[in-house]
Amino acid sequence: MKETPDPRLLATFVAVAEENSFSKAAQKLRVGKGTVSRAIAKLESLVGAELIHRTTHTVALSTAGAALYERTAQHLKALDEALIDLPERAEKASGVLRLTTPHDFGVIVLPRLVSQFSRRYPDVTFDLRISNRHTDIIEQGLDIAIRVVMLPMKNSTMTLRPLCVPTAALYAAPSYLARRGKPKKFGTPDHDWILHQDVVSFLRLQHVATKYLVDDFLLVRNLVRDGAGIGPMPTFVAEPYVNEGLLVTVSIPPPSPRRGTYVVLYPSSGQVPKKVSAFCDFTVAWLRRHPL
Repeated sequence: MKETPDPRLLATFVAVAEENSFSKAAQKLRVGKGTVSRAIAKLESLVGAELIHRTTHTVALSTAGAALYERTAQHLKALDEALIDLPERAEKASGVLRLTTPHDFGVIVLPRLVSQFSRRYPDVTFDLRISNRHTDIIEQGLDIAIRVVMLPMKNSTMTLRPLCVPTAALYAAPSYLARRGKPKKFGTPDHDWILHQDVVSFLRLQHVATKYLVDDFLLVRNLVRDGAGIGPMPTFVAEPYVNEGLLVTVSIPPPSPRRGTYVVLYPSSGQVPKKVSAFCDFTVAWLRRHPL
């Protein structure tokens, strides 16, 4: 054989064999009869044997044709079924959605978000990765990353959709304020400051004498709760402790008006799977109803 036959030639051959007719095969494949005849002729040229005996009224498989049909028909049918059943080609969103989020968002927000998403899209299952590391989602085989960034952000390999800008404030424990008093402004050296490294980076606060530099807002919250110092954090992180009286807002001017934006990122190349587009649309709408 000079070259491997195109699977479309084999599919045309199988259609003719099963319909016992060039015309009926053409109707089944939604092509012209001439296209079917040319495909069979090309396939016969490639395999070097006559596959179909043609008469005025009927067609019949030759010995070579019968052998080829027996060896290919079931494989082509299995291939068609496999392609039809791919989750990303389903009418509804389905399949495993591999998602990574920062720790605070993942622990506080994500459970409510995905549980409500699952009620609408029950055929989607989740592989959730909670991490503050900005890993390469393509390299890690992930579908979506939710991250906090400073816009604008340019990355030609990723599609970016803004989600929300979370509100934030300075917080302290009542015990700390009773012991140390209220600061007059942010960053004064007579107080202990607890800062997330992203806040330091985003707001260029390298000049602040930081007592605790951490990489997780849940750790910022717990250090502040235990009276270790004063720290800025998103409202949704602090709110449960504020409601319990464990934290209070420190009403002084914030360090900077610049704030990070939650965004959802997913690979730009190729067709976007329904599970990805459905989750992104749902998340945008959900966060409009439940602002952070």
